[in-house]
Amino acid sequence: MAKAMSASSVTTPSPEGLAASLRAAEPGNRGLPPVHLWTPPFCGDIDMRIARDGAWYYEGTPITRPGLVRLFSTILRKEGEKYFLVTPVEKVGITVDDAPFVAVDFDASGTGDGQVLRFETNVGDHVTAGPDDPIRVERDPQTGEPSPYVHVRAGLEALIDRKSFYRLVEIGARRDGWFGLWSGGAFFPIIPEADLPG
Repeated sequence: MAKAMSASSVTTPSPEGLAASLRAAEPGNRGLPPVHLWTPPFCGDIDMRIARDGAWYYEGTPITRPGLVRLFSTILRKEGEKYFLVTPVEKVGITVDDAPFVAVDFDASGTGDGQVLRFETNVGDHVTAGPDDPIRVERDPQTGEPSPYVHVRAGLEALIDRKSFYRLVEIGARRDGWFGLWSGGAFFPIIPEADLPG
């Protein structure tokens, strides 16, 4: 479900203005900005949306520059159920349809409880699932369809895409009545064994 914003509260900061503010504060920075340390004033909501497939839109038009999307992804912050883009000088609310990122691929190494799953997101983040970055699955109450997620950072999650999820199921394990996944020494339940097909 989209974390919606009020049309009446849409404000004027533009994507270009946000990018310029960040570049001025962090010239040449290649790592993640210290968004958690910044406390700028809230400037209202901006008409920017992240769709369930990970595509970013501004005023209904896709943002097609990967570098700009990557830049925005590094200044994303979640507070409660709301999402914001934060620079040292401004903070604006945006709409996120589901999770802000999509896990588009993964590598698996090791076996059994020694298995390690390392995910890559659509914006170039890499995260190793484990106790600090768990995998969780929500099931649609009507259809039972699973929506799997992996924690990326600071409360931000990636929806694991369908092809990756099918691959994950192939390397799943059974434990204490659950079918799930091992990674980083932790077991992440996906579905009760009783609900497995066949």
